[in-house]
Amino acid sequence: MSKILISCAVTGSIHTPSMSPHLPVTAEEITEQSLAAAEAGAAILHLHARDPADGRPSADPAHFMAFLPRLKQGTDAVLNITTGGSATMTLDQRLEAPKRAAPEMCSLNMGSMNFALYPAAERITEWKHDWEKPFLEGSDDLIFKNTPRDIARILTEMGEERGARFEFECYDLSHLYMLRHFADRGLVRAPFFIQFVFGVLGGMGPDPENLTHMVRIADKLFGTDYAFSVLAAGRHQIPLTSMAAAMGGHVRVGLEDSLMIARGQLARSNAQQVEKIRRIVEDMGREVATPEEARAMLGLKGADRTAI
Repeated sequence: MSKILISCAVTGSIHTPSMSPHLPVTAEEITEQSLAAAEAGAAILHLHARDPADGRPSADPAHFMAFLPRLKQGTDAVLNITTGGSATMTLDQRLEAPKRAAPEMCSLNMGSMNFALYPAAERITEWKHDWEKPFLEGSDDLIFKNTPRDIARILTEMGEERGARFEFECYDLSHLYMLRHFADRGLVRAPFFIQFVFGVLGGMGPDPENLTHMVRIADKLFGTDYAFSVLAAGRHQIPLTSMAAAMGGHVRVGLEDSLMIARGQLARSNAQQVEKIRRIVEDMGREVATPEEARAMLGLKGADRTAI
C-alpha cells in the first residue's frame, strides 16, 4: 500500500461553540490547533474561518488571513481552504477568501444537497451565543447549493486560473458521476483526490457497505487515476476511517467532523484525534506521508506559489 495521507479538518462550520469548549474559534486557537495537528502527523489541514467574537462561521478574508500566514510560516503542511464555507453563504462569499489566498488545495462539494444539522440542537441545553440555536434548528429547511454551473465556476476560478488542486467531497454516489462528468469536460485532471463523506443527514449513511460500494464505483469511473479518503461524522469517525486505511485509502479526522475522542468523551484538541488515527494506521503497517510526499502524490503546485 502507498503511504497514507492524514487530513485534519480543524474547525468547520457545522459544530457550534456550545457543543465543545475545545472547538477552535479565534485565529490564535485555529493557529495553535492546526500547528499541533500538523506536528502530530497531519499532512493536510482543511481550513474554515470563524468570527472570533461569537464563533459564527465566517467567509471574511480578513478572518482567514488572520491565521493563514502564521500557518504557512509555522508548518509545511498543505493548507486546504474550503470553498464550501457554510450552507448559509452565497457562492460569491464562499470564494472570496480562497480567491485571495490562491492556495495549493481547495475542497469542492460535488453537488447540491440537504444539509440537516437540526438534530444536534436537541442535545444542547445551554447556549453560549444567540445565533447557534436558530442556525441549527433552521437547517430543516436548508439546502447546500452547488449546481453544475457553481462547480464549473469553482473549477475555473480556483483550478484553471489559480492552479489549485481539489479535495472532491462526495456525499453520495451521484457526486462520483458528477466528478466524472467534469473530468470528461476537461475541467479537472488526474490524479483525483476524492473524499467520501459519511454520516451527514442529507448525504449517505455511515454504513460499511456504502464505503465498499463507493470504492467499487470509483474504480469503475476513474480506474487507477484516483485516490480516496474517508471522513465520517460523529461516532462513526474512527471506525470508518480505520476501514478506509485497511482498504488502502486515506483518512480525515478533526473537530469539524467529530467533537469526540471516545464514547462520551470530548476531544481536547484536533491533535488528539490525529494522534489516535496515526496509531491505528501505523499498527496496520501503513506509513504516514509527509507534506512534501502529499504534494507529490496529489500534484500540488507548492506553497511558494500561493498568495498566503
